[in-house]
Amino acid sequence: MAKGCAAHLLPLVMPDRTPLSVKYGKWAVVTGSTDGIGKEYAKELAKRGLNIVLISRSIDKLNKISSEIEQEFNVEVKVIQADFSKGQIVFDHITKELENIEIGILINNVGMQYLYPMYITEVPESTVWDLVNVNVGATTHMTKVVLPGMQKRKRGAIVNVSSSAELQPMPLLAVYAATKSYIKSFTEALRIEYEEDNITVQHLFPLFVNTKMNAFSNKLQETTLFIPDAKMYATNAVNTLGMVDHSTGYWAHGIQHFFMRLPPVWIRTLIGEFMTHSFRSDYFSKKGFKVE
Repeated sequence: MAKGCAAHLLPLVMPDRTPLSVKYGKWAVVTGSTDGIGKEYAKELAKRGLNIVLISRSIDKLNKISSEIEQEFNVEVKVIQADFSKGQIVFDHITKELENIEIGILINNVGMQYLYPMYITEVPESTVWDLVNVNVGATTHMTKVVLPGMQKRKRGAIVNVSSSAELQPMPLLAVYAATKSYIKSFTEALRIEYEEDNITVQHLFPLFVNTKMNAFSNKLQETTLFIPDAKMYATNAVNTLGMVDHSTGYWAHGIQHFFMRLPPVWIRTLIGEFMTHSFRSDYFSKKGFKVE
């Protein structure tokens, strides 16, 4: 309870006034930065004076967001086109593009979700590998790319964006939830490995945010107090950087998280199954299909 209060109230009542560029460095890298949380996170960091490296797969979207950030915030922006679903082969290009940039902050935001909740036998084989490459491989390898420079400078921050799906197994989203459990474990271990190098390693696990990733359900496409839009979420999440190591990133999600953790895992798993079946029904109803 005390940790939960600290995670969500401390950044609000005792904000860190040190500029992020001074604390960590002048450049921030944001993966999955052309939509949703990644796009708004990049804008929020630019608003606070950081130069931005945008990494995503659509060059047209990258150029559009780059122009928006440059014009609105008067910072430098670099774009790198990369499709993380391709796996290891994309990282030689990324590493080369980043080699002369002193990266202060890495936001490992890129992520992939099911098209809609499915049984594992329904999930296309390509989707399974894409989920692993994007949700696990990208975060792991991007971290390896930036860490040597941060170690050398003895400062930096890595933010790994996970999901509340990590809190329990999620029937019908089994692979997705498992990849998010990996992110939690990976992040917590990294923090201990690099604490002597003065590197902040933060774990964010948002609940539902109104983004395209959750488009399979109309219920998740309406902005409310507990389902913020990406801009609201990113503003709150950046406020927690350097203040807490482990957070939902948004105060109302923190309230939900407190109550979600009260039941044992087996009950949370049953609740998750009920929820994903509901979302599955939403998806089939939207498509005019018979609910299965």
